[in-house]
Amino acid sequence: MGNPPAPSFVDIRVRVTPRGGRDAVIGIRRVDGVLLLRVSAPPVDGAANRACIDLLAETLGVRRVQVTLAAGETAREKRFRVTGMTEAERDQRLAALARVGED
Repeated sequence: MGNPPAPSFVDIRVRVTPRGGRDAVIGIRRVDGVLLLRVSAPPVDGAANRACIDLLAETLGVRRVQVTLAAGETAREKRFRVTGMTEAERDQRLAALARVGED
């Protein structure tokens, strides 16, 4: 018998602006491909991180439990891991988002 396939996952680099008025995806930074998010939650007791997870799950069309914070718990630049998704699926779902930054 062969080994079962490894679970698929992708990482998404994110820059977060907490206390941003409303939860929204701003776009993707052209220079490095970082996803820009704004959340209304303050960066207190993990509230902004939870808001990011909710927003990413909604944006990517996955369940909230599939999105976890992988790095950057207290930083503006974070890395989230999404299980059950391939790089191609991630890229397809993020392709519709606007690219922001210098042309």
